[in-house]
Amino acid sequence: MNGTTEHQGPSSELATATDGLWDAVIAGDEYAAADAVTTALDRGADAETVLLEIIAPLQARVGREWAANRLTVAQEHTATAINERSIAALAHHPAVRKALERHGERPRGRVAVACIDGEWHALPARILAEVLRLRGWQVDYLGAQVPTPHLIAHVHRTNPAVVALSSSIATRLPSAHAAVTACQATGTPVLVGGAAYGPDGRYAALLGADGWAPDARSAADRLAEGPLGKPPPVRQVIDDLPHLADQEYTQITRTARGLVRYVVTELPARFPAMADYTDQQRRRTAEDIAHIVDFLGAALYVDDPELFTGFIGWTAGILTARGVPARSLLPGLDLLAEQLVDYPRATDLLSRARDTLRHPLPEAAEGRIA
Repeated sequence: MNGTTEHQGPSSELATATDGLWDAVIAGDEYAAADAVTTALDRGADAETVLLEIIAPLQARVGREWAANRLTVAQEHTATAINERSIAALAHHPAVRKALERHGERPRGRVAVACIDGEWHALPARILAEVLRLRGWQVDYLGAQVPTPHLIAHVHRTNPAVVALSSSIATRLPSAHAAVTACQATGTPVLVGGAAYGPDGRYAALLGADGWAPDARSAADRLAEGPLGKPPPVRQVIDDLPHLADQEYTQITRTARGLVRYVVTELPARFPAMADYTDQQRRRTAEDIAHIVDFLGAALYVDDPELFTGFIGWTAGILTARGVPARSLLPGLDLLAEQLVDYPRATDLLSRARDTLRHPLPEAAEGRIA
C-alpha cells in the first residue's frame, strides 16, 4: 500500500459503507457504525481507502452539518466519538492486524504523532497514525492536547525519526511554534498538518516546520519520499517572528480575560437586544467574545489579517445559520477597538473585521467560510 494509485472515487461497496456509517453516526449507534466499517473490510475494501474516503470525509460532513445548524453540539460530539470507535474497529480487524504483523518484521521507522497542547480535535491525528501504520511505520500515537514538555520527554526516550504534529484551530499556533522549536532542539524534524496551518500551509513555513501536509495521505506520501532534512538551528521565537517585538500579542493575551469581561459587561448598552437574552444565550455570547479575542491574538502572532477576518466571516455564517444577524458582532468589535486604541496592529485587524461584516463575501453570508 503506497498511496500512489489514482483514486477514481468510491465503488458501490464504498458508497454503501458510507451511507451505512452516516446513518449509524446520525442515529448515535456505534455498533452499527463498526459493522459498516468491518463489513466493507470483509468485502475486500482497502483499509486506507476506508479511512481516507469514508471516515475522513464523513467527519468533514459532520462539521458542515453542525455549521449549518442541522446538527447540535451534542450530536457533533457523538458523531466524532463514534468515528473514533469506527477507526478502532478497523485497526483491530483481522485483515488489518495481519498486515501490521507483516510490517512489524521490518518497520520503516518510528514516528510520533501528537496533537498540539490545547488541541482537542484528535481525529485527524488518529487517522494519520493509522495510515502510517498501514504503510509500515512504527507509530507512537500520543493523542489529544499533548503538553510540550511531555512530548519532548517522549522524544528523548524513544528517538523517533520524525514528529508529526496536528492542530485544527489557529489559536493553537503559538503553542505549535513552541512545540516545533522544542522538537527541533532535540535534532528531530517536524511534519505538521491540520486546518490551523492554513489551506496552503503558510503558517507551517512561518513557524519553521520542516514539512507540511494537507491530509493524511499527503503526509504519508511525504514521509515515504525520505527524510525531511536536518532541522534548522534553534532560534528564539522573537527572531523567527520579529513583529512580536511590539508586544501587542503578549499584552492582549495577558489581558484577554479582562477584555472579555469588559465587552460582555458593556455590550447590553450597545446591543439592546441582549436584554431579552436567556442565561444560555448570554453564556454563548461570552464564549463568542472569548473566541474573537483568542483569534485576534493568533492573528497578531502570525501577523496575518486574513486569519482574523476569515474567522469573523466564518462566525458570521454560523450566527446567520442560527437566526442571529451577523451584524450583531459589530458592537463587540467596536468595544474591543476602544479598549485597544493604543495597539495599532490590533486596531487595524478589528477595522478589517468590521469591514468584513459590513461588506460580507457571498460564501461568508452562506456560512461556507471555514
